[in-house]
Amino acid sequence: MYISARVDYAMRALAALAAAPPGTGIKGEAIAAEQGLPAKFVENILGDLRRAGFVTSQRGNVGGYRLARPAKEIALADVFRALEGPLAEVRGVRPEQAAYEGPAEHLLGAWVAVRAALRMVLESITLADVASGKMPPQVRKLIADPDAWKPR
Repeated sequence: MYISARVDYAMRALAALAAAPPGTGIKGEAIAAEQGLPAKFVENILGDLRRAGFVTSQRGNVGGYRLARPAKEIALADVFRALEGPLAEVRGVRPEQAAYEGPAEHLLGAWVAVRAALRMVLESITLADVASGKMPPQVRKLIADPDAWKPR
């Protein structure tokens, strides 16, 4: 799975909004500065997130961006799908739509399992989990595995 800069920056901006006191608006420039991100890119991403229904915006001195619903109701998978589409694709189609023959026929099961693993992680983590650092037990187990941290 490739996590694009767009998704990474969006998740970072949303985490900043999730950590803000309820009802508090945060300006895009402030999020960009806090996260060390390009302000123009953050503003564009926040616009995408607003159109996707994850944030609201208000202009003016007390304006800024806010989450459109509670952070505990927004899973990372929701954001990923809104920005990039399906969690896993094979040659541009969903895994179950791929077809294989002969010795490669069981690749289909492998790709479906990959998607299921991505779902398990990304659907179980919410923005509230990210902002608080309190991950679900199954994710904490994966994070605690030293082998998970080894580049391969």
